[in-house]
Amino acid sequence: MLRYIVRRILSVIPVLIGISVMAFMLGLLTPGDPAAMALGRDGVSQVTPELLEAKREELGLNDPGAVQYLRWAGKVLQGDLGRSYSDHSQVSEELLRRLPMTLKLACSGMALVCVFGISFGIFSAAFVNRAPDQGMKFLTNLMMAVPSFWLAIVMIILFGEKWKLLPTNGVGGIRHMILPSVTLACANIAMTQRLMRSSMLTEFGRQYMLAADAKGIKKSRLMLCHAFPNAVLPVITLFGNYLGGMLGGSVIIENMFSLPGIGSYVLEAIHSRDYPVIQGYVLFTGVIYVTVSLAADLLCAWLNPKIRLGDGGKRGEGGRNE
Repeated sequence: MLRYIVRRILSVIPVLIGISVMAFMLGLLTPGDPAAMALGRDGVSQVTPELLEAKREELGLNDPGAVQYLRWAGKVLQGDLGRSYSDHSQVSEELLRRLPMTLKLACSGMALVCVFGISFGIFSAAFVNRAPDQGMKFLTNLMMAVPSFWLAIVMIILFGEKWKLLPTNGVGGIRHMILPSVTLACANIAMTQRLMRSSMLTEFGRQYMLAADAKGIKKSRLMLCHAFPNAVLPVITLFGNYLGGMLGGSVIIENMFSLPGIGSYVLEAIHSRDYPVIQGYVLFTGVIYVTVSLAADLLCAWLNPKIRLGDGGKRGEGGRNE
């Protein structure tokens, strides 16, 4: 297991380097001069060539791109993602301050995905090709087809404005997180249901299930105690991707429900062309996504030894036979 962990950690290092390069290139390829924008936000009404050149020298923009990247990457390794052009605040500190709200939203949505996605998948597999299964197919198709922003608008109108059941914006208790969590989790619940159903049906056809069925074991026990532990492993891997995507893809949801998370932070930065914030956001969310995916892979390897052994286990068995 230790060897597998080391190998997986080493495999993500090039990915993290690639993410850092992409984040840095955003500042070089996007239109506009960062020095001119910084001077404008400093309150300088008339930007002269002398002031512009001095600002470019201060920001290190006259250096070659490779030198700028190495200097920026060195600061990143020390936890410094730069300062915002808008208010000169530390980007890393602002991201960390807003991260709990995004984590709260992502974890709430992930809990809904785990409970309803897996439950719906088992339910469909239990009634395969019958009326309940067909109804679930229609529901999941609808959930995947509806855009999240449109679903958010409908839920705000119905549950917030018309029926006055739930708050539609701001920070508070659990009631404030229901609408954004459901909106964020809706499509992922549908995809989890489909994967869980398919995985359960695959397990139904395996020899150990046929043998257990021949012994007269109850269908409910057969599904939950025999098929489910094996069928849920691919879903766990998918959960890692879902959680990473929720952490990085909650921009629209946070903006529509007025949640002060990192998504709304970067949206404000995009409107004001605050490139250090955008760079920090891309790098920050990229690292989180890779870390969560790595944790999910390691969890699956721990639960299923076949994953971590791979071909190595076969070679080891051949060596012992020799």
